[in-house]
This record gives sequence, structure tokens and C-alpha cells, in this order.
Amino acid sequence: MSFDPASLRFDAAGLLPVVAQEAETGEVLMLAWMNADAVARTLASGRVTYWSRSRGDFWVKGETSGHVQHLVELRLDCDRDCLLALVRQEGPACHTNRRSCFYTAIREGEETEIMAPMV
Repeated sequence: MSFDPASLRFDAAGLLPVVAQEAETGEVLMLAWMNADAVARTLASGRVTYWSRSRGDFWVKGETSGHVQHLVELRLDCDRDCLLALVRQEGPACHTNRRSCFYTAIREGEETEIMAPMV
């Protein structure tokens, strides 16, 4: 069965969330958004392409930073309203220069930074 991005369940703004996960380690790197065109561009190029809600434009991960996400596999959730992008990440995934955007934990009611920026 061939895949059609239009079969996905996008929100009212035409977007759906995408969780980026390191393919080899399973580390969760970030959450971003895609529209149907970003999904198609990602599948065609092998470079993960998101939709930037703040800029209102496509965002090819690593295009300016060099911290590229190479697509290994794109997975659909059971409701078809969320994607999991298994990637090979080059360098940090977070704009704060950390490996993951999920670098703050809530422990005993307090926010705790659990990951320092990469050097």
C-alpha cells in the first residue's frame, strides 16, 4: 500500500506533531511540526523538514546550524495524527546546543537541568 500524506489527520492549522528520536539509541531529541508538504519533502529528500510555526515557512533541520537530521524511518501513530521520525542526528538537536530539547526534569517538585550544552 503506497503512502499518501493527505491520509494523515492534521489539525485545524494543517499541522501535526512530530517526535524526533535517535534511531540507534532511542533517545528522544525534540518535538516539532509538519504539514503535508513537509512530510512529502522529508520522504523525498531524506533530510527532516519541519514547518516553523513562528516563521511560517519550511525548516530543514541543520540547514543553517549544520546539525542535520537524516531520516532513517518515518512512523505513523495509530490515529494518524502524530509522527515519529527515527533519525541520525549530527550534533545537538536543540537550539540551546544540547543533544535533546528535553534537558529539564521535574524532580521532587523542582526543575533540574539534566543535560549541559555540548561543547
